[in-house]
Amino acid sequence: MEKLSISDLHIILVEPSDTQRKIITTLLLKENVKEIDPVSTLSEARSAVKAHGADLIVSAMYYEDGTALELLKFIKEDDEFKSIPFMLVSSENRLSKLEEFKQAGVAAILPKPFEPLHLSRALNASLDLINHDELELDLFDVHDVRVLLVDDSKLARNHIRRVLEGMGLQRIQEAENGAAALTLIKDQAFDLVVTDYNMPEMDGRELSEFIRFNPETTHIPIIMVTSESADSAHMANIQQTGVNALCDKPFEPNEVRQMLSALLGN
Repeated sequence: MEKLSISDLHIILVEPSDTQRKIITTLLLKENVKEIDPVSTLSEARSAVKAHGADLIVSAMYYEDGTALELLKFIKEDDEFKSIPFMLVSSENRLSKLEEFKQAGVAAILPKPFEPLHLSRALNASLDLINHDELELDLFDVHDVRVLLVDDSKLARNHIRRVLEGMGLQRIQEAENGAAALTLIKDQAFDLVVTDYNMPEMDGRELSEFIRFNPETTHIPIIMVTSESADSAHMANIQQTGVNALCDKPFEPNEVRQMLSALLGN
């Protein structure tokens, strides 16, 4: 399948403000996007997706008839549309509100206003989700790498799985928390663990400590995916449990590719 470039993208832009819609459209055109379908409401967005799909949805957070979270869940819970990347553009800075989008598998979050550089990076991250580029490893066949994916959000697991599968990883098992993951680890061998941090019953820190301090599993590389700042003092303490890499949500393919090359290339 031929890879898409930014100029090939068909974007649905959901923005209730005429002024903001014009500003974002102008910036997208400057990035060489040629096909932009502007709408202003949740119902219009759903109709546009149903009518002709999209390569990418760029959306504000609030509309007069709903929210971007409703649109994101509508897309991610539909088998026909769930692979469409979703980019949120919002002035919202409350962590609790943004966390909902990160857990639901948003591809990128841009502030309002944003710099062209931010938009370019977000567009390229979205392209990485669309264009599958298999990871090449010296010591492994990427198809044989056994991955355990641990996250209490089904939508987040779906998003991370798509990123990993786009790189050629096929043997992926899922668990909804650390306790369920331990049950699998005790019975099966894994080459990589990708785990969320905040989970019920057993969180990512406790799971990582078990893996790292158990002689049978101490060798397994661990990527911890978190919405918290990777340079915070709290996350520095998490890294001391033996986590090999910290990855922010949204789970960006290019960042993950570099981590996997480093962790599985040795």
